[in-house]
Amino acid sequence: MLTDPLFVRRLAHLRRRRGALPPPEAAVADVVLLSHLHADHLHVPSLARLAPGTRALLPRGAARSVPGLRRLSHLRFTEVEPGDEVPVGDGGVVVRVVPALHDGRRLPVGPHRSPALGYVVQGAARTYFAGDTGLFDAMADEVGAVDVALLPVGGWGPYLGHGHLDPARAAEALARIAPRSAVPVHYGTYWPIGMDAVRPHEFHTPGDEFVRQAARRAPDVAVHRLAHGESVRPEAAR
Repeated sequence: MLTDPLFVRRLAHLRRRRGALPPPEAAVADVVLLSHLHADHLHVPSLARLAPGTRALLPRGAARSVPGLRRLSHLRFTEVEPGDEVPVGDGGVVVRVVPALHDGRRLPVGPHRSPALGYVVQGAARTYFAGDTGLFDAMADEVGAVDVALLPVGGWGPYLGHGHLDPARAAEALARIAPRSAVPVHYGTYWPIGMDAVRPHEFHTPGDEFVRQAARRAPDVAVHRLAHGESVRPEAAR
């Protein structure tokens, strides 16, 4: 499975500062999970590189808001909303769609008609991909019991606004959800051009700070801070 693929070194004012670009084999997947319509999460040129026949789940109304999707006739799009459950493949895997607290529009001027989403992948284990989200009261109930949580802990700029998780808020989300394992994501890759000297710690340190905060707020959760290119089997590493 792929989540919000972005296969480029530069996107508008952002450039990739850490990690190699995903290899060509990354474009082959059983399903792609697209959390919301922002261009760094739903990137049409990256989706164009996906193998023919790839299935992609994306927020309801996306095709109306992102005309470029209509050119991607080689992909199989399924628009979803919170509460939907989508079987994937023949192995009994089900993707359950959950809400997220985030501006889901196609910025800068798109209308509010597509929700931001998270996904819970249910198979032999249950994995929560949060997309972009802030804390919300029903988060634990909506996500349910999961084994692994992929939680955003940073962003691509020096300040995180409403609808985002910083390391402390992500640790609070971890305490509410109480998975067995967690992986911090959405930090340390892209950064605005010309801002290397502006609050550089916001680029480098969110992963380490999340590990520290999680140890205090959710000490029973195994946290795996991965470098670019690293992988982990959470059950084996536990």
